[in-house]
Amino acid sequence: MKFGVLLAPDNLTLLRQRAQLAEAVGFDYIGIGDSQSLFRELYVSLSVVALATTQARIGPTVTNPLTRHPAVTASAIASLNELSGGRAFLGISTGDSAVLNLELPPARLAQLKEYVQAVRVLLTGQTHVYQGHRIHVRWAHNQVPVLMAAEGPRTLRLAGGVADAVLVHTGLTPEVLRESIALIRAGERTAGKPEGSVAVWAYARCNIADRREDAIEELKPALAGSGHHAFRSTLEGKHVPKALEEAVRTLQREYVTAEHLQPGRTRNATLSDELGLTEFLAERFAVVGTPEECRQKVQAIQLAGAEVLHITAVGPHPEQVIQRFGQEVIARLR
Repeated sequence: MKFGVLLAPDNLTLLRQRAQLAEAVGFDYIGIGDSQSLFRELYVSLSVVALATTQARIGPTVTNPLTRHPAVTASAIASLNELSGGRAFLGISTGDSAVLNLELPPARLAQLKEYVQAVRVLLTGQTHVYQGHRIHVRWAHNQVPVLMAAEGPRTLRLAGGVADAVLVHTGLTPEVLRESIALIRAGERTAGKPEGSVAVWAYARCNIADRREDAIEELKPALAGSGHHAFRSTLEGKHVPKALEEAVRTLQREYVTAEHLQPGRTRNATLSDELGLTEFLAERFAVVGTPEECRQKVQAIQLAGAEVLHITAVGPHPEQVIQRFGQEVIARLR
């Protein structure tokens, strides 16, 4: 199994240091969130990471089709690929905090598919007709792997058809992961792609401490963020227990997008306890607890079929998460 880490670009100097640490302790991928209203600019941040590292693959985790024109994204990711010596990947989905903080609805799946197809053509240097307009990035002449984040059944099938890899944010339990992978494979078949050609990444909120309760306490804002994102639009096909459905709907209504992933005693940090969702969200979306508990969860995720585990290092102590996960999980499992 390979490992990736999502870093929040809340400070460019610290971002450089965190990227260097992540590569040093064994992470294969480093992702940067795209949320212009909350964090530093995505491609500036990725350039910092590119110059601070030499081996890790780097890219947005994830951008969206609404805040950046496909020609802008194609030019930016091609530039990053050049700067990093061919290490770039393009992570994309329908949009979360980047679009919600602009009071925009997430992109529709048809928009997402059209956007990915446009970027792929633009990266070859060819002209493409996008929404009735001829667009191009003349100097771009190589492809970059596309990673699509997906939660619901329709998005997972689409990702299997159009992406090179899928970042599964449906959940980490074996049942949910296996069903998600089956939907990705169905998308491959529909698109006429060889079965198993699309890589499966599992996305996990993460924190490590000497006591599980301490690790979960710091992770509560991120747990609420996963519940808010993964269960939006519909609960159909998303394995939410009937007894928790109303609590999950309340989470959708009360989540504060302006505080997305912000550490400390925010409103989002209190929601999961108030709604009785903390343990459910931790089991569903997190690798959290003692080092041994984290290792066991990682092994279960691998057995369910994930090829890459992409964790988050956000919250009050991201350097600690990076270092302990690298030294006490990655090193022990390799």
